[in-house]
Amino acid sequence: METKCVMLLWLSILVLVPFDISSVDTSIVNNSCGIDENELAPLALRIIGFSKDYLSNAGPMRTMAGLVLSKLLTRPYMTKALFSFIEWIHEFLSSTVDDVVSHFQLIGAVEALAAIFKAGSRKVLLDVVPTIWNVVSVLIKSGTAGRSPLLRKHLVKLTQRIGLTCLPHRSPTWRHVGKTSSLGENISLNASYKNDQLNHGMILDSSKLEENSNCPQDEDMDVPEIIEEIIELLISGLRDTDTVVRWSAAKGVGRVTSRLTSALSEEVLSSVLELFRPGEGDGSWHGGCLALAELARRWLLLPTSLPRVVPVVVKALHYDVRRGPHSVGSHVRDAAAYVCWAFGRAYYHTDMRNVLEQLAPHLLSVACYDREVNCRRAAAAAFQENVGRQGNYPHGIDINEGYLHPFVDELLHNKICHWDKGLRELAAEALAALVRYDFAYFAEFVLEKLIPFTLSSDLCTRHGATLAVGEVVLALHQCGYDLPSDKQKKISGIIPAIEKARLSRGKGGEIMRAAVSRFIECISLSQLPLPEKIKRSLIDALDENLRHPSSQIQTAAVKALKHFVQAYLIATDNKAATGITLKYLLLLNDSNVAARRGSAMALGVLPYELLASQWRDVILKLCSSCAIEVQVLMYIFYVPDNPEDRDAEARVNAVKGLVSVCETLTQARENSDIHSGEDGMSLFHLIKNEVMISLFNALDDYSIDNRGDVGSWVREAAIEGLERCTYILCKRGSMSSTRESDMSEYVSKQPNSNVNGENQMCSFFDINIATNLVRGIAKQAVEKMDKLREVAAKVLQRILYHKEIFIPFIPHREKIEEIVPNETDLKWGVPTFSYPRFVQLLQFSCYSRPVLSGLVISIGGLQESLRKASLSAFLEYLQVNEDINKESKLCRLSTDILWILQEYNRCDRVIIPTLKTIEILFRKRIFLDMEAHTLVFCAGVLDSLAVELKGSKDFSKLYAGIAILGYICSNSDPISSHAFSHLLTFLSHRYPKICKAAAEQVYLVLLQNGSLVSEEKTDKALEIISETCWDGDMETAKLTKLELYEIAGLDIGQLKTSEKVPKKDDKKSAAPDENESYSSLVESTGF
Repeated sequence: METKCVMLLWLSILVLVPFDISSVDTSIVNNSCGIDENELAPLALRIIGFSKDYLSNAGPMRTMAGLVLSKLLTRPYMTKALFSFIEWIHEFLSSTVDDVVSHFQLIGAVEALAAIFKAGSRKVLLDVVPTIWNVVSVLIKSGTAGRSPLLRKHLVKLTQRIGLTCLPHRSPTWRHVGKTSSLGENISLNASYKNDQLNHGMILDSSKLEENSNCPQDEDMDVPEIIEEIIELLISGLRDTDTVVRWSAAKGVGRVTSRLTSALSEEVLSSVLELFRPGEGDGSWHGGCLALAELARRWLLLPTSLPRVVPVVVKALHYDVRRGPHSVGSHVRDAAAYVCWAFGRAYYHTDMRNVLEQLAPHLLSVACYDREVNCRRAAAAAFQENVGRQGNYPHGIDINEGYLHPFVDELLHNKICHWDKGLRELAAEALAALVRYDFAYFAEFVLEKLIPFTLSSDLCTRHGATLAVGEVVLALHQCGYDLPSDKQKKISGIIPAIEKARLSRGKGGEIMRAAVSRFIECISLSQLPLPEKIKRSLIDALDENLRHPSSQIQTAAVKALKHFVQAYLIATDNKAATGITLKYLLLLNDSNVAARRGSAMALGVLPYELLASQWRDVILKLCSSCAIEVQVLMYIFYVPDNPEDRDAEARVNAVKGLVSVCETLTQARENSDIHSGEDGMSLFHLIKNEVMISLFNALDDYSIDNRGDVGSWVREAAIEGLERCTYILCKRGSMSSTRESDMSEYVSKQPNSNVNGENQMCSFFDINIATNLVRGIAKQAVEKMDKLREVAAKVLQRILYHKEIFIPFIPHREKIEEIVPNETDLKWGVPTFSYPRFVQLLQFSCYSRPVLSGLVISIGGLQESLRKASLSAFLEYLQVNEDINKESKLCRLSTDILWILQEYNRCDRVIIPTLKTIEILFRKRIFLDMEAHTLVFCAGVLDSLAVELKGSKDFSKLYAGIAILGYICSNSDPISSHAFSHLLTFLSHRYPKICKAAAEQVYLVLLQNGSLVSEEKTDKALEIISETCWDGDMETAKLTKLELYEIAGLDIGQLKTSEKVPKKDDKKSAAPDENESYSSLVESTGF
């Protein structure tokens, strides 16, 4: 396609040769008879022929073919061919068939005509205008054109070129002539002499303009009647639904108007201004702005018409019509800014003196506060163009001082009540940012305007007004401005009035609740005086928001509660503060999930004064909230599982709240110099013995529901919480340290060395905590979630290289520092970068088991890229020669894998990827050449498979288990018969696919291990396996299996024993589903 386009483009250049085409036509030279003078050269006929064919093409060749035809048919002495082509076009347009091919050919024909009218001679084309116009005027109103924006665009383009053909080319004497000046002249306009000269020049220009506008040549011009129809069609094109059509029509209006008289141009301008009537749609406003910009660019819009045009442009700059959940009008505002840009380039500063005062505030408001970035850019470009070219632009540099009130009016009337919630929030912040320029104006006028809006029936208005009042009050307080008492009373009564009118409930209640919380936060930071009754009302409102299911509302309420308690309950020694802690402690056991979430967050932001009397109960209660107690009860006492009692968000908030409470208590005790007391010691002992254990247990939260791995939220919070609690314990332990060298002496010792943990220096942070800390973080650093790996690696990096607090007792610290260097911008979330580093921890016995338990999840996972990266890193580690040989390394890893199989018994989350990992390693002959230890490892794996595969319905688990059994049967002779017996039991499995997979493994085993079946019976066994349809009839499969048992010499009783179903129910730990009840689903949606 590209080749054909380029060839057609070259052909459009070649047909412009300055001599007769017949002179380069070889067919004429070879023909002795020649051709008649009235006939076209065969070469020209061929070009016209295939160009016509390409007009029906749907690609860019259609445009290129039209270009070739326009260049060829408008050559001198090609008039007959042109008329013939026009006649062909007329016949085709008059009898168009409504199909796909004809549709593209129709577009191509119109496009070719437009190109011909652009390149052709006016004298020749005038003869065909009536014929073409009759067809075009009918076609543009047809249904075919209504369905095709591209066709309408080319029809409008053809229409304007027909109009230009009908009008003689002339430079209108009435056109405004702009005067060009340099930037230096604009800046030095305060020089009176130059001003006088320039103004005098403009007066002369204006007088000449008036003379020229009354020129007899203008009035005596003969305008064809068809022009009126053409202008009417172009004006209607400005109302089109598609931008490309409106843009083409706008350029057509500008071009045609440039050849009209001044009186007719005024009529065209009046028709364009009618597009801005209130009843017109956004398309008409957009087309009208484009037309005005084109008229201004061509100096066809006279300065005397600006008073009529500018008010319309100002309205267009703020055009924004609400339609359902959104609005339309960004394209109108963008086009209006284009009009202002055209004004700056077309007129001299004396013409724009009065106009600039009207346009400047609105243009800057759009440039600063419009929702759409393209509108802000367009308005800023227009403002910059006018400032640079006009020179006398009011406050062109000092914007804030000159346009403060217009900015405030724009925010108050258009942005505070905007339909977009985010824009309303930004508008409130913008108002607060402007407060410092005029305190009294905001305190007296703006607040007085906003306060009634907080009770508006329109949700958008009252939400924006509530936010704006709070932000303005806070900004006034930060600027040191004191509000009058009557104003304070009005502001303090806003929230009670909203609650009384129940405006924070029902439709839009969530939006208002967040705004109410932000308002309370602002007045708390401002320390606005409040009566006791209103304080109780505000705390009740915050409690309601804390119980709301939406996390955004709860977060906003917690932020407000933190400042409210400090400002109105602690600072004023309020008696109501005594029961707040107990209230939130009781809510931790509430049946409402949202209440538990909010209370955990609230406890985390309470100040020391409210926690001091009940700090032990708070810490222990939050510790218990971090765990899934219901699951423990279910396992022990078989308590029915209630999904609503297992909420990941509640546990996340409990972890965060627990760590925040510990920080609050320890920081306050340090500042009050009571850290050495008995109560302070018990606090740190509690953090060490309870908080750290709870956080370590939270690292094992792998709960899932229909949203996925929701336990990862808890694990992420626990990782960050462990870091912060580690700093607390190490900082407390280092307070009595006498020498820093004692620390390094502890660090240099190996994990198995005798460390005196009772030393007072680090009694709260010992080697066990340090080891468990690195083990837990390292495990998360090799699991399958990119985000968690990155978080874990960065936390470990901060722990190792903290500038203020040294973390002691980390085993093998030097090697860990090599793995995790103190560098920034390391891509820990990239598997190919992180796994080769952290897999090196497998060489240390204190880290190998947790790291391997996380690594097998990645190796046996479903994500292909992650599996390749983790497996490659693991295999590379096994092949690297270090201080221990490969066999001992494999022996230790095999022991760790057996530990994983026992530790995570019947836990499919770990067992399935572990079995897949074992299968992959067996496939690469790893763990099969360890001499005596291979037998121990295979025996352990076989024992685990006997438990894991019994009654399993998971296909991936069964497939991996069968494959492992096949490898054990093929290699480990002492236990191969036992493994082979286990493998044969799957030949009659309830799933046909499993039967077939087992049969394939049995076939391979018999080929590889000849000791399982005697040599004379092997062929018979292979024949039976290959001829049996294992995914067919179940009874046939069972009989065949019994026959194979007899051939292998296995005891039938052993078969019955292995297939016997145990009487005791073997309960399998189900994956927790936290949204499996309808009620919690409804709550999560915000109702």
